[in-house]
Amino acid sequence: MIEKLLEEFKSRFGSEGDIRCYFAPGRVNLIGEHTDYNGGHVFPCALTMGNYAVARKRDDSIVRWYNMTYPDDGVQEADITKLAPNDNGIWYDYQQGVIWAFEKNGYHVPNGYDMVMAADIPAGSGLSASASIEEVAAVICRDLFNIDMTMVDCALMGQYSENQYNGMNCGIMDQFASAMGKKDNAIFLDTATLKYDYVPLNLKDEKIVITNTKVKHKLAGSAYNDRRRESETALADLQKVVDIKSLGDLDEAGFEKYKEAIKDPVCLKRAHHAVYENQRTIKAVEALKSGDIEAFGKLMNESHVSLRDDYEVSCKELDILAEEAWKLPGVIGSRMTGGGFGGCTVSIVKNDAVEEFKEKVGKAYTERTGLVAEFYIADAADGARRIDV
Repeated sequence: MIEKLLEEFKSRFGSEGDIRCYFAPGRVNLIGEHTDYNGGHVFPCALTMGNYAVARKRDDSIVRWYNMTYPDDGVQEADITKLAPNDNGIWYDYQQGVIWAFEKNGYHVPNGYDMVMAADIPAGSGLSASASIEEVAAVICRDLFNIDMTMVDCALMGQYSENQYNGMNCGIMDQFASAMGKKDNAIFLDTATLKYDYVPLNLKDEKIVITNTKVKHKLAGSAYNDRRRESETALADLQKVVDIKSLGDLDEAGFEKYKEAIKDPVCLKRAHHAVYENQRTIKAVEALKSGDIEAFGKLMNESHVSLRDDYEVSCKELDILAEEAWKLPGVIGSRMTGGGFGGCTVSIVKNDAVEEFKEKVGKAYTERTGLVAEFYIADAADGARRIDV
């Protein structure tokens, strides 16, 4: 991939100067969905798939971007002193948003740069292709211009840009996983405090299998922001009767004690998911640490049901994939992953059942939807970084 990017870069922008290479991964979330903006815990890992980029700084304020994944878009050009928020959701808007976020938060980007990028992660799959674009932009700016900031800062800039520049009111999980990933580990992140632990994925007899519905979601639309607003309404009602800062501050018993304060039945369902999903995530990580993979899988299944029924962010295609996976004896657990409304499921499958899983789930999915699913074996990878070649 990098060799092709370098060749394309030199063809478009010339071969002189200090040309550098970068990568930022996508992520899969094992459990803890729609909890990150509700002050709860998440448990993602970075993937080996993501966005690769080749870049060289310029002496003026112009940026020029070319994406080999979207060649019809041609070279996109902008002046970094004249960036303005929009909600178009196009790949280069995520690049612009990060530069804008740096400046808004006191990280000065003095010049523009030329860049060629390409992805080996499917867009709209729920594997955080957009966060990957944001984090590759963040590490480019940080590295090219020697900006003094941590990788947690890079994650926060990605979230800030997506919230304030792109109009998508997401939490911190996707950017944090892309920036802070660690090979062979998942990240147990408390999104309220940003305290995190790396937890080894000691799956000796199992594989993590991602299944793509091939249904593309568009989270920047109203549905995602609606869920956040409904959760915030529920929180405001609860705060009238109990001293909490987020829904993640309640356990199940606390929620049951105070839930009658939530007036709107839809908001009640959203809060029920947020509280119970947070507790499921805490229990799931404890189970994994103790080697109880069966308990982890059961909690994954419960997570999908809650996302389907309480948070209502699943869809027919995701439900079919989960249902078909649950039928197979070699499947430990399976659930939708990501924001929902399409995208992927994540499953933990016994090694000797992976091929049967692909065959049977794939066949049933096509029979029931007319679509052809894609399967990927997920390997936990390191986070966004410069690549030395």
